Amino acid sequence: MIELLPKFLQYLRIERNYSELTLTAYKTDLDQFYSFLIQNGNDEADLKKVTRNDLKYFITVLYDQDLSKKTVSRKIAVLRSFFRYARRAGAVSHNIALQLIFPKPEKRLPQFLTETEIEKVMSLPDTTGWEGIRDKAILELFYSTGIRLSELTALSCAQISLSGSTIKVHGKGAKDRIVPVGKPAIAAIRNWMSEREKLNSSAGSLFINQKMKPLAAASVQRIVKKYLEQVTEIPKKSPHVLRHSFATHMIDHGADLRAVKEFLGHESLSTTQVYTHVSIERLKQVYQLAHPKAKS
Repeated sequence: MIELLPKFLQYLRIERNYSELTLTAYKTDLDQFYSFLIQNGNDEADLKKVTRNDLKYFITVLYDQDLSKKTVSRKIAVLRSFFRYARRAGAVSHNIALQLIFPKPEKRLPQFLTETEIEKVMSLPDTTGWEGIRDKAILELFYSTGIRLSELTALSCAQISLSGSTIKVHGKGAKDRIVPVGKPAIAAIRNWMSEREKLNSSAGSLFINQKMKPLAAASVQRIVKKYLEQVTEIPKKSPHVLRHSFATHMIDHGADLRAVKEFLGHESLSTTQVYTHVSIERLKQVYQLAHPKAKS
């Protein structure tokens, strides 16, 4: 396994065009599986010696760690993918991970900000300095387009059309899409690009750090969290909250579900449908609070 893992990750990087964040997650999951094999008597982590019972026991250990169903499902998917690659590479005769059963997904609605909270967030960056101007552009762009963290950090200046009010996004699976950008976000990006020119950075990335290098995903996460902490108590304060807010507010204001699917770059409409459930739950809350017969 120790020899096959780097080749598998390289395959995902080149052939499947997986992001570095995804590759890191895959490596973490497979390193955990490798340690499990070593600790349970498979001294060389020989995949040919791994049985279905070994895999089932590994999943049981994961459940004992009180991991979420989503996390366990991801690790199962990683094992299936790795063993499929191992079979193609001749390291195993068949994919024994195919019989692993995914847990039923937890029905958790996406966390999002209210429109009032969004307004507060956008007013927070101190735009008297270049970092605040950059931060405001990041926040506005996330909310205006609903793009993913990996998609934002991959943006180059050439992918921005200020005159056309659009961006060209390199999405999952190497699929490009054109996404419209709202006026506040375009104004924020225009201000940032003007400021960026003064910094004389040679980096092609749209967003850069103090060292004039491309802004890393972890840095963007810290930036977004800093501002979200000032307006909301929701547990998870990540760029994805702005993506969820974008989709939820679009649906609330009557956007077609298929259009939102295209904006978000979802493969399946069922993935986008969660936002209709969010809107329904909000309607129920309004009903419970406002209707005189709701509680009688």
